[in-house]
Amino acid sequence: MTNLNQLPTDLPVPKDDGATDHLIGMRLPRIALQATTGKFIDLGSLIGKLVIYCYPMTGQPNVALPEGWDQIPGARGCTPQSCSFRDHYQELQALGAEVVGLSTQATDYQQEMADRLHLPFPVVSDDKLLFQKALQLPTFVAADMTLLKRVTLIANNGVIEAVHYPIFPSDSDPAWVMNYLQHH
Repeated sequence: MTNLNQLPTDLPVPKDDGATDHLIGMRLPRIALQATTGKFIDLGSLIGKLVIYCYPMTGQPNVALPEGWDQIPGARGCTPQSCSFRDHYQELQALGAEVVGLSTQATDYQQEMADRLHLPFPVVSDDKLLFQKALQLPTFVAADMTLLKRVTLIANNGVIEAVHYPIFPSDSDPAWVMNYLQHH
């Protein structure tokens, strides 16, 4: 079975296709999304620094990933990315930022992952693609699912001020975010 915690060494590297060039300066949409905390979170209404890491989908132990998953540039690595944000969460908070994960998976699916990985921050479900459509976030289709490409947004008082895209390898994302926060 696939080890979800480890990235294969031969993954294709995603290329910058310009799909996020429009995001800096945009206001986060005022949409309430269900979170793994059991509450709804309106990301656009949150005050202060907010890091939203958007990812395609996490796998589950003993469940096969979609066919061809490892050949899709940037698809593989959601579990290592989430674990890396978990491991650097206190450092991110010390830099004045809150962290939220976001995918198009249903909340119950996300809840299993959040519990299994002991995530100290909420993960929200954009299963109706409302957040994605409002910001025109890049997507791809795998196994008849519309999934987000991996992109991280840093917002301040609801306005996007930095975008990390493409992200590779996925577990390097928090280091990029911390570097940005330390210098801005």
